[in-house]
Amino acid sequence: MSEESRKPEEIQEEEPCQEMEQEHQGPEMTGDNQEAAQEEAGREESGETAQEGQESGEEQADAKEPEKKDKKTEQIEELTDRLQRSMAEFDNYRKRTEKEKAGMYVVGAREVIEKILPVVDNFERGLASAQEGDPFAEGIQMVYKQLMTALSDMGVTPIEAVGQVFNPDLHNAVMHVEDPEAGENVIVEELQKGYLYKDFVVRYSMVKVAN
Repeated sequence: MSEESRKPEEIQEEEPCQEMEQEHQGPEMTGDNQEAAQEEAGREESGETAQEGQESGEEQADAKEPEKKDKKTEQIEELTDRLQRSMAEFDNYRKRTEKEKAGMYVVGAREVIEKILPVVDNFERGLASAQEGDPFAEGIQMVYKQLMTALSDMGVTPIEAVGQVFNPDLHNAVMHVEDPEAGENVIVEELQKGYLYKDFVVRYSMVKVAN
């Protein structure tokens, strides 16, 4: 059947279908519409990029905070270490000073004791030659005992000699004698009494030693 032989009703029925198809397909994209769509997509992408940059900046800021805390912690530890070192150095200085003071006191006391010992020796010689029953000798004996008590309270003690084995740290051998009854290197006589001040020798004992 040719188009001319068609009925007008059939031609009119086909036209609405074509219009419906065009409406269903939507309007065609013109050049202006395409540019607008691209600009809108670019704005969306730039917005997402800015948001991502902000998030990354926040992450970097969060990452820097622990570093600041670590630096503060390091400074605190460094200052604490310096304080502990200073306290240790001060404690060592205090102990060293106290030791030096004690040493100076010992040196001073030894010098005083060395000057008193000759007086003690003279007391002993006088008492050795005194007669029994002499009132004057009895008074000297009392003064001698008082002096020796004071020295003992200070820490002064006589060095044992007779019958002891010779010790070069305590005794000074000035004579050697042959004595078969005594043992070898045994002190048989004390010529001058020696004294200790605490653990220090103030005066060595002068002795005779058997060979």
